Amino acid sequence: MTLTRKTPMKPGSGFKSQAFARSERKEADVVKKLRLKKCAVKECRKPFEPRSMTHKACCQACAEVVAKLQREKAERKDIQARKVAMKGLRDWIADAQVAFNAAIRARDANKVCISCPTHLSTLAGTTGGGFDCGHYRSRGSAPHLRFDERNAHGQCKKCNRYASGNAADYRIGLIARIGLAAVEEMEADNTARKWSIEELKGIKAHYKQKLKQLKET
Repeated sequence: MTLTRKTPMKPGSGFKSQAFARSERKEADVVKKLRLKKCAVKECRKPFEPRSMTHKACCQACAEVVAKLQREKAERKDIQARKVAMKGLRDWIADAQVAFNAAIRARDANKVCISCPTHLSTLAGTTGGGFDCGHYRSRGSAPHLRFDERNAHGQCKKCNRYASGNAADYRIGLIARIGLAAVEEMEADNTARKWSIEELKGIKAHYKQKLKQLKET
């Protein structure tokens, strides 16, 4: 009778090693899923495994779309940069003025017109933009006060545009808000002021941030 010699089991083989292998495969599948990205093309968004950090598309066709979008974005950025470089002092004053006026309108949105009893909240969303940022001393006659918050208040269009600013009633309303001393100080202020482009950029940024805060509150 010939005895068959059993081959000894290798270390790590058998049931335990098979379970370990299955566990490894599951972990590998999980890692693979974690590595998946969605295609950058909005119309596609198909999951794929990227080859590198910069790999954004699932296929060649989508890669061409992504490349085209990137070129267009770079071109727009370049055009915007050239437009900014071409802007002069007057352009930056206008930009800063827009930001300033918007912040003043937001500040006074729940007040009455500075020069009449019209409540400004009733004008919000009406034809023509609701109400204006009216300056007590106009930007034409006192450009140095164009960014002075004491000199600018929410004013209905009827008073600001069709009654030449309604200066007499504006003064009455202004005294009620900031006091006679502050009004007389502004009236006597004829000091010329000039702003650099960097200062105007700062003014614009400041009032854009202020507008954001006012809208949030």
